[in-house]
Amino acid sequence: MTATRVLVLNSGSSSVKYQLLDMRDSSRLAVGLVERIGEETSRLVHTRSAGGAGRREQNGPIADHGAALKAVAAELAADGLGLDSPELAAIGHRVVHGGKRFTAPTVVTDEVLAEIERLVPVAPLHNPANISGIRTAQALRPDLPQVAVFDTAFHTTMPEYAARYAIDVATADAHRIRRYGFHGTSHAFVSRETARLLGRAPEDTNVIVLHLGNGASASAVRGGRCVDTSMGLTPLEGLVMGTRSGDVDAAVTFHLMRVAGMSADQIDELLNKRSGMVGLCGDNDMREITRRMGEDDPQAQLAFDIYIHRLKKYIGAYYAVLGRVDAVAFTAGVGENAAAVREAATDGLEELGLVVDAALNAVRADVPRLISPAHARVAVAVVPTDEELEIATQAYALVTQ
Repeated sequence: MTATRVLVLNSGSSSVKYQLLDMRDSSRLAVGLVERIGEETSRLVHTRSAGGAGRREQNGPIADHGAALKAVAAELAADGLGLDSPELAAIGHRVVHGGKRFTAPTVVTDEVLAEIERLVPVAPLHNPANISGIRTAQALRPDLPQVAVFDTAFHTTMPEYAARYAIDVATADAHRIRRYGFHGTSHAFVSRETARLLGRAPEDTNVIVLHLGNGASASAVRGGRCVDTSMGLTPLEGLVMGTRSGDVDAAVTFHLMRVAGMSADQIDELLNKRSGMVGLCGDNDMREITRRMGEDDPQAQLAFDIYIHRLKKYIGAYYAVLGRVDAVAFTAGVGENAAAVREAATDGLEELGLVVDAALNAVRADVPRLISPAHARVAVAVVPTDEELEIATQAYALVTQ
């Protein structure tokens, strides 16, 4: 029997998202989520996509990631999709930070795991949870390839002049300070799908990808390779996000230490969790913000205007970086669903060839589509991202080479 299935695990600090895919046709056999791990109110939601078994939910304490993955394994086994199946070819893991070393999907070894651990200081909220998921999966199936797919890998093609910060080189090198970028699996998938939508080869297509969710990032992709991206050493840099500030003068940190007496940890929490849209208007849900704008709420309007202003700056900057732009692609929760954001982000950019058709923009659909008129010099697209499929595809390709 040929093994054609890949289990994709996305282990967060207090959650595990998972999907089981059959790579013969990229179909989903099961999807699920374990959330609030470590709390009394933990919840597991499991859905078998094939066979019509429907949705099951468990509520009750799940102590840690080990217990969470064991619960996931039991749910899969109940559907005849257990981890002991000979049809399972690999387990693919989302790993947020791979540094400079990991430029492609990688089979996890002790050495690889040690390097992921060494990167914890630059991804303290993410890599520890990713490591926990890998170790638990290894214990459940020690004979199966565990494949790490890195959020940063797609961005390792950035030239040094885009990846370097203008600080002392010795200090930067000693502490691994450079721009790494994140959401790489999404940017890779969406840039490739955008080229396909245009009927072009990825290596002949230049795309600006706008991944707009609670976390948000932009990338400039030339011929299928990332040449610049908005996130940096951490996911804090760049666009205005749900709770993150995005670009801010580094001296704000020193000012808050001196004038407000804030500690480094307090400033970290401020910029990552109490800034962005929630800091500006108290909401990080774009649906609620646009509803408030419709009621003439000035704070919501200002937050939206700041969000769009930053977004336009990056579109313009990446247009200049690429020189020729074939498409601008919107993706992720806000990018795929907020027509008002897409309209505002492209408004006034007609001289750059960016035009949105109002009727096409208003259509809601879960398939890749163009929202620019046929005559537009630059295509504007909405391309639903599929990070799990990208992880599964990369992992399966690696283990079947």
